[in-house]
Amino acid sequence: MDTQQLKVVSQQVQEQANFPPEFNRLLNELPDEVKHRIFPHLELVQLELGDVVCEAGSKVRYVYFPLNSIISLLYVMENGASAEIAVVGNDGMVGVALFMGGESTTSRAIVQSAGVAYRLFGQRLKDEFNRHGALLHLLLRYSQILLTQMAQTAVCNRHHSIEQQLCRWLLLSIDRLPDDRVMMTQELIANMLGVRREGVTDAAGKLQRIGIINYSRGNIEVLDRKLLEQTCCECYSVVKQESERLMPLKKFTKK
Repeated sequence: MDTQQLKVVSQQVQEQANFPPEFNRLLNELPDEVKHRIFPHLELVQLELGDVVCEAGSKVRYVYFPLNSIISLLYVMENGASAEIAVVGNDGMVGVALFMGGESTTSRAIVQSAGVAYRLFGQRLKDEFNRHGALLHLLLRYSQILLTQMAQTAVCNRHHSIEQQLCRWLLLSIDRLPDDRVMMTQELIANMLGVRREGVTDAAGKLQRIGIINYSRGNIEVLDRKLLEQTCCECYSVVKQESERLMPLKKFTKK
């Protein structure tokens, strides 16, 4: 789906969704003066599983701030094979190429978990970024977090087992969702990890047998997060620690 065709949620549905912009950590971190300039221009959009919000090589027109959705950044090869290089949820935004000066990116941004997100016209973000104020420093810190995740994903895919990669992927996903459930088929997970489906089937089966997850018809529920973290490689903790160092969690409370 082209970015122009995304469904803009009506005001009535927006109120029912009960998701103010501050549910996104980046938007929550902004000082009030920046919020007053940006928030009136945010659009709440519905994201369905598989929606492409930004295609590789295309100009970035909008940036997206997920709330209860997850967007995967995928690198797609000429033969159609793909692999996930990062995930973005309510911890960040999609469209960093816009303020980095590139205007476009080599990765495809596709919805991994359906939900809602706020989008902002790219030029408005650039205008605020060019004020050299709070937004600039915040987005540069977030860019470092995103680069850390990309680098660690590359290392993990090269040196760790499919089981460990699956554990990392699950932890990154549930950290960005309202509960410990992920709706995703094994085939889609295999595409995200860039591995064979049979490998994901074996890894998921092992995690289920030892009581870490329950998997049924594309619905994965994490039953034992502590054991999941113990089974995972160090890649997840490296990304999490860097994220907490650069952008400590600021609790949002409704006014």
